[in-house]
Amino acid sequence: MATVPVTVIGAEKMRAELHHLKTVSRHEVIAAISEARAHGDLSENAEYDAAKERQGFIEGRIAELEGKLSNAQVIDPKLLDAEGRVVFGATVELEDLSSGDVVTYQIVGDDEADIKHQKISISSPIARALIGKYAGDIAEVQAPGGAREYEVLDVKYI
Repeated sequence: MATVPVTVIGAEKMRAELHHLKTVSRHEVIAAISEARAHGDLSENAEYDAAKERQGFIEGRIAELEGKLSNAQVIDPKLLDAEGRVVFGATVELEDLSSGDVVTYQIVGDDEADIKHQKISISSPIARALIGKYAGDIAEVQAPGGAREYEVLDVKYI
């Protein structure tokens, strides 16, 4: 499996979730299964089925997080020396040339993307169009609503 870029904050969140799943959620579901078993016949026990399903979800998520963390390439944007170029982890201020709106996005890994917090995935169309650009450059983005142009106003590594 290829390495997956992730920011320091994203890696910390994944580690925290993994720790919680292993130390809290796993034990809770084991207790729920034990309690459901105590109720008798397992063939018609909805609580048992739900607890086993939850256990499968938790174990799957643990395996997924462990795999991602083992293949993660943790990148600290503060340590980047990209000489003003847009790269993974950079925070980019853009102006939509058609509307004049100014937006700021940080380019992050797929698992960290959260548009409400101005974090866009490295694999999104806008991030792919921005990679390699400098302040003052124009990026043309093929969006579902048609082509849009953005001017890169500023690139920060924070």
